[in-house]
Amino acid sequence: MARRDSHAVEITPEVLLKAYACGIFPMAESAEDPALYWIEPEERGVIPLEGFHVPARLARLVKSDRFAVYADRDFDGVIDGCAAPAFGRTRTWINTRIRKLYRRLFDIGHCHTIEVYDGDRLAGGLYGVSLGAAFFGESMFHNVRDASKVALVHLVARLKAGGFSLLDAQFVTDHLRQFGATEVSRRAYHRMLAHSIIRPADYAALPLDRPIAGAAALTLARTCEANSG
Repeated sequence: MARRDSHAVEITPEVLLKAYACGIFPMAESAEDPALYWIEPEERGVIPLEGFHVPARLARLVKSDRFAVYADRDFDGVIDGCAAPAFGRTRTWINTRIRKLYRRLFDIGHCHTIEVYDGDRLAGGLYGVSLGAAFFGESMFHNVRDASKVALVHLVARLKAGGFSLLDAQFVTDHLRQFGATEVSRRAYHRMLAHSIIRPADYAALPLDRPIAGAAALTLARTCEANSG
């Protein structure tokens, strides 16, 4: 379900957070279209934090520390990467309004990033919104193979360390299914959401000012994986 928002109507960070609390998120048709559409899928994609699966090859890569992984270090670099054309995607839904809105959320501590560096180069990353113990994944990118996957492993580690209980993926793709992503009904999602947004959580439970070792992130991310069924 999608509802169009007039460009003349200002959407503040407070309005945006209220929308997330109701299970709604915005998207644009394209970078050139100033309008936003409020989306509320019939089936919602979620990645169970206690059932997060890390494929063996990816686990070895994360543990190798080939990449240095930070958090909340370069919002503009991450959103530029997410908005850039990529293989199989020549257009982006990240328009100017989206950039400004999420930058304001970042400035007030409700939008967060994961940055993956290959030397001095930003090789991949992701960003999303936090509200209580819910984290709403928005977009990810990579310029180096598997960098976005490494970012996701580190995100899950950070969320589990910080006491989060919901990782919203919006839509399930084949790419996300390998990590345990699944679809839940709108009713089930709203129950999960209501439970999560009233709970406290801390994105900065792991340090923000230095990279987190891959072995430590992997251990956190895979906690309870064997018991996930």
